[in-house]
Amino acid sequence: MKTAESRTPAPVPGDDGEAFVDDYLPALLAQASRLISHEFHRVVLAHGLTVSDWRVLASLAGGRAMSIGGLASMSVTKQPTVTRMLDRLEAKGDVERLSHAKDRRVTLVRITAQGQATVARLMELAKEHERQVMEPFGLERGEQLKVMLRRMIEQRRGAEMASEA
Repeated sequence: MKTAESRTPAPVPGDDGEAFVDDYLPALLAQASRLISHEFHRVVLAHGLTVSDWRVLASLAGGRAMSIGGLASMSVTKQPTVTRMLDRLEAKGDVERLSHAKDRRVTLVRITAQGQATVARLMELAKEHERQVMEPFGLERGEQLKVMLRRMIEQRRGAEMASEA
């Protein structure tokens, strides 16, 4: 029979000086994203765009048309916010709305040549910022990280779509 003195107490979370979130992937990703993004958002604001405008225009910068829902997901912005933002960006001539060829209920959005010109320099600056962030770890490891993150996103999107079906 063990006495009170001989029992080993259960470890108390955080007793090792490390909080749960210090080793929890979603928390680490969120913190890294916030810190890295915040650095670049100062550049975006200095170029006269809002962070939301930048996210939407950068998401469309490849030139392919996207649904508003897809754009909201890609830009990590709520759909009603994207819809209001598109009204403003369309009025400025940075984006255009198109009808979907097969589904009239879906509205597609595409960046215009003017919108592309608006974000062209910022995309160059964004890639330079990314290079500076990755350089201390080795650019090859940075590329490996991006491949892994793309796979993770693809996998989780697949799981999300399967659960919604």
